[in-house]
Amino acid sequence: MTKLINLTVFREFLRSGSAGGVLLLLCVVISLIIANSPLGSGFEQLLATQIGFQSGGIMLEYSVLSWINDGLMAVFFLMVGLEIKRELVEGELSSLQKAALPVFAALGGVVIPMLIYRFFNDGTHTEAGWGIPMATDIAFALAIITMLGDKVPASLKIFLAALAIVDDLIAILVIAVFYSTELHLTYLLYAGGLFGLMLAFNKFGLKNLAFYLIPGAFIWYFIHHSGIHATIAGVLTAFTLPTTPDEKESPLEKLEHMLLKPVNFFIMPVFALVNTNILFESGMVEGLTTPLGLGIILGLFVGKPIGITLFSWISVKLGVCKMPSNAQWKHIFGVGILGGIGFTMSIFIAILSFSGEHLIMSEAKFSIMIGSLVSGLVGFVLLTKMAVRSNKSEVVDE
Repeated sequence: MTKLINLTVFREFLRSGSAGGVLLLLCVVISLIIANSPLGSGFEQLLATQIGFQSGGIMLEYSVLSWINDGLMAVFFLMVGLEIKRELVEGELSSLQKAALPVFAALGGVVIPMLIYRFFNDGTHTEAGWGIPMATDIAFALAIITMLGDKVPASLKIFLAALAIVDDLIAILVIAVFYSTELHLTYLLYAGGLFGLMLAFNKFGLKNLAFYLIPGAFIWYFIHHSGIHATIAGVLTAFTLPTTPDEKESPLEKLEHMLLKPVNFFIMPVFALVNTNILFESGMVEGLTTPLGLGIILGLFVGKPIGITLFSWISVKLGVCKMPSNAQWKHIFGVGILGGIGFTMSIFIAILSFSGEHLIMSEAKFSIMIGSLVSGLVGFVLLTKMAVRSNKSEVVDE
């Protein structure tokens, strides 16, 4: 009987969103252990292993790390894009005022961290890293807010997902304009043509997923070769899929259900496993108090919540935007703190900023990890305490 009860509890745990979050955090710890053990060099070699093929003019041969960060994460962005579009059509973002709020919040979450970084690093040899604290890591931020379950309004998850997507789009644009060494417009035109074709498929009522996923794969290929981060292909593909506001399952909702478990229990954990691969070196702790370290940590932990909350407050007070359902300003501030989880995109920008400067890059990566870790822990604790206080207030009122 006890075994039956335990099995039922375990199944319920697996069904919950928190299971994916716990698995993700477990992979972070495992990755750090591997990186700082004798297995570290072998793991690096594995991630650098080339996998794929070349056929005619098409080359699909990348490292294991590239397949994960550019390939699997495009699938993650596809799922998030599906959720955003569904909410735009029939849910939390269906009004213009609510849909605009994450855009303003993301702008604040980009501008204020950048200004904080520039304040510490302007005129120094590390000023090129101004883009590092701008980005929110959507995978980790969503994992933590998902672990909170029904302790926070469901609208906050949608708000954070939309905010993080806009944030990443801005980061991708910044990378393309300021950090990319070469941009291939021809490939972007190919991708744009396919995107237009998929929109036409939607307009003509084609509902077979193959009409969207096959061209979507080619969009990924063209964007990858254009010099822009390929994960944007997932969002573009998602926005072309047809959906309806009625209860009948649409192609978009069908694909969303198909992707839910693979993303939560495979893609995100694998992503964490390969990207938290940070080797602790001497001088890294001291690097936290340098202009580089302070600019990154304060940009993420202080700049993100201030920017997100301030720009959200201004846009709502001006009547341009509306607050998410059942959310208060303290919730927006809590989400803003979670927005300080920079991680992958921040590390990616750090690599572009300080390529060839090993020690500076290591210090930057360590500062990103500390800033992201503090933001994640403080955001989780703060939102949890808010939920406890709200429940106590409800009990007193009754």
